[in-house]
Amino acid sequence: MAHDPDSAHAEAEDAERERARDERTTNERGFGARLGAVVKEIVVVLAMALTLSFIVKTFLVQAFFIPSESMQDTLLVGDRVVVSKLTPGPFDIKRGDIVVFEDPGDWLSPTPETSRGPVLDGVRDALMFVGLLPDTSEGHLIKRVIGLPGDHVQCCDAEGRLLINGEPVDESPYLKPGVEASEQEFNITVPSGSLWVMGDNRSDSSDSRFHDPGGTGDKGSVPIDLVVGRAVVTVWPFDRMTTLSDHSEVFSEVPDAGSNRSLGPPAREPHTS
Repeated sequence: MAHDPDSAHAEAEDAERERARDERTTNERGFGARLGAVVKEIVVVLAMALTLSFIVKTFLVQAFFIPSESMQDTLLVGDRVVVSKLTPGPFDIKRGDIVVFEDPGDWLSPTPETSRGPVLDGVRDALMFVGLLPDTSEGHLIKRVIGLPGDHVQCCDAEGRLLINGEPVDESPYLKPGVEASEQEFNITVPSGSLWVMGDNRSDSSDSRFHDPGGTGDKGSVPIDLVVGRAVVTVWPFDRMTTLSDHSEVFSEVPDAGSNRSLGPPAREPHTS
């Protein structure tokens, strides 16, 4: 039987096209598999990063945004600070520590909510939740710890200094220049499990002094249970990046609460109105 050259040529072309089609299919499947593997790897890495960030934010550190002037010049409006959640906990709170705490009750004035739309608001809230953005919520305050549980805190001696357990303290290392230790006189004892807190900008800080109507320290003190953590470093803006000192030298001579010295010398009596 005679062989048809045209038929053989057509069969060869068909076979070549089939091979090319199979090769394209294989390449496409290979590319799809590689792309799928890359996407899967990215998703896994992002999930791990978000989980790690959430764990770090929940148990170790959290970033916060400074919205007011109450801690000037130590902290300025717009600063971002990192807060260690190991204090209180493994580490005790000390006098001079700068702490972030939840509003004990009506310390903060209501502020109008700002919205950039449901999508952007949702993204922002999600990133704050996992710790990738600093917390800008209005439910927290930041102040310096002046009195520990049991401390007797008074304003002020003849030189305008606070007295803590009878010992005058020179707060000039952190007070805003030109600001007095306190324009409002008080004489209180910090309740058990609480802290007496004040801003470094004493003339513009709604702190323990202004939330203690009874003048005893009971209402103005902040329960330690509400403390989120201790501010340890300013991370933004970059030109203000620095660690935050507790200025322990200011309180180095303060005796323990309940000691004989804690009664201290007489201070100016608080004004009554």
